[in-house]
Amino acid sequence: MIIAAEHLSCHVSKKAACEAFSVPRATFYRHQRRKITSVDVVKKERPTPPLALEPDERQRVIDILHSDRFLDDTPYEIYATLLDEGNYHCSIRTMYRLLTSEHGCVKERRRQVQRPNYVKPELLATEPNQVWSWDITKLKGPVKWTYFYLYVIMDIFSRYVVGWMIAQRELAALAKRLIEDTCEKQHIESDQLIIHSDRGPSMKSKPVALLLSDLGVTKSHSRPHVSNDNPYSEAQFKTLKYCPQFPGRFGSIQDARSFCQQFISWYNKEHRHSGIGLMTPEQVHYGQAQKVYEDRCQVLLDAYEKSPQRFKGKVPKPHALPKAAWINKPKTVELESKLLTEVSHFH
Repeated sequence: MIIAAEHLSCHVSKKAACEAFSVPRATFYRHQRRKITSVDVVKKERPTPPLALEPDERQRVIDILHSDRFLDDTPYEIYATLLDEGNYHCSIRTMYRLLTSEHGCVKERRRQVQRPNYVKPELLATEPNQVWSWDITKLKGPVKWTYFYLYVIMDIFSRYVVGWMIAQRELAALAKRLIEDTCEKQHIESDQLIIHSDRGPSMKSKPVALLLSDLGVTKSHSRPHVSNDNPYSEAQFKTLKYCPQFPGRFGSIQDARSFCQQFISWYNKEHRHSGIGLMTPEQVHYGQAQKVYEDRCQVLLDAYEKSPQRFKGKVPKPHALPKAAWINKPKTVELESKLLTEVSHFH
């Protein structure tokens, strides 16, 4: 209809042509403008600026920008580094222009470096001294920017703190000594234990790695910046620092050691942990939990027989004893059963 109105508008007015074919005049004029703007406009090719880089010079700059040395650096950093080395190839703006116009990779530049593909740790313990978790946390000293370092090794099945120490600094040699002494006290045999930690400098150090290899202990590490990969140590540190008696600062390293001695003794021997059936870590770690569980069952049975109406005709049961402790429990039943089988064969 619009085309017919256009033909008619050559002989009558545009208004009359639109009324004859019931075409809104706004639609008619919009169609006319679209036809005008759709005409191909021949663009003049922009002449090459006289100061532009030669093709071989441009390629040399591109090779530098994409070299392994500068792959994760910005043009500003590359420019300054080359300038300090006595080399000038082009301006910073030219570097950006080459990356944008010819390669379109300015925004994606930092993503081109291939990071290691860290595997999510999946660890299972079905009894004490199968998997330990260890970590280091800072305790504030007497003045600002002073710290004491608390090293803690925990059994993830029983939640028992098997070893700990406080030092003035974080050192691989101190961590090595603590792990060695703790393995000796717990009578750890070769191929019995997995020890898990984050990726701190002491945890990844060569002295610790060589010690674990000599002891026949398997090492495991969290993924970078994933605190959930080391949940037991993180939770224990939270319990420590949220304790009502925990001071904001310690006056000396002796004060810190005294406080942590009392806290860890309470944690191991008195703290009824919800993750292990409201047992203490010591009871679970040293095989006393079953007897305590049976005593609790008897107490509840006596209470039921005395007043069964209070329990709606059902004998109450105490909280169940722990059967397994996981770091990153698998979601699939098949994988979980496979890991349980492997652990049973391993031990």
